[in-house]
Amino acid sequence: MNYEVEKEAAAKASIRFVEDGQIVGLGTGSSAAYAIRFLAERVRHGLKIRGIPTSMQTRDLAASLGIPLTTLDEFQQVDVTIDGADEIDPQLCLIKGGGGAFLREKIIASASRRLVIIADSSKPVAVLGKAPVPVEVVPFAQALVGKEITALGAAVQLRMDASGKPYVTDEGHHILDCHFGRISDPPLLARTLEDIPGTVEHGLFIGMAGVVLIGEGSSVRELHAAA
Repeated sequence: MNYEVEKEAAAKASIRFVEDGQIVGLGTGSSAAYAIRFLAERVRHGLKIRGIPTSMQTRDLAASLGIPLTTLDEFQQVDVTIDGADEIDPQLCLIKGGGGAFLREKIIASASRRLVIIADSSKPVAVLGKAPVPVEVVPFAQALVGKEITALGAAVQLRMDASGKPYVTDEGHHILDCHFGRISDPPLLARTLEDIPGTVEHGLFIGMAGVVLIGEGSSVRELHAAA
């Protein structure tokens, strides 16, 4: 299966949710990068938008392609955000954060009128948990947070970078990748993780996705959150 073709198809389909004059959240990751390139093409043809990037990586890509950028300091309301996901369940609960940008992604998603998720056909699952849940932690507390999450039944790994040092997020924190296996109650797990002192954010996105576009071969399947 050519997942890159599916990502590109979903990304192309997502651009119809962007209208002239809007503030647009720009996600991070390989799927979001396709959407950013399609948006840049529309900008070159006259679309007037301002983007708020969810990471330094996305900021650099969008700027290089000529998309005008702004910040949450200027605009606290985002019209639409386009982003990817690592897993998507039938209730449109998500695991995000394989790229390490889920803190900023969740902040911008929370400020968005509509969150559009794009993904290839490997990302929908019956139950979340094949992918690890990333937890962004204050470095001072990472051992304590890791102990608390291990007590919940997860296998916990400190994320490392290519040089073998702890991965550092754009906000200067570390990430614990937490392998829970099947997550029977994602909202409960989300609340439990939030209650652990030293946790900055986690990669469970509950009740945030309004539209999910899944590339399936050369077609795109569209899912909507329950009203």
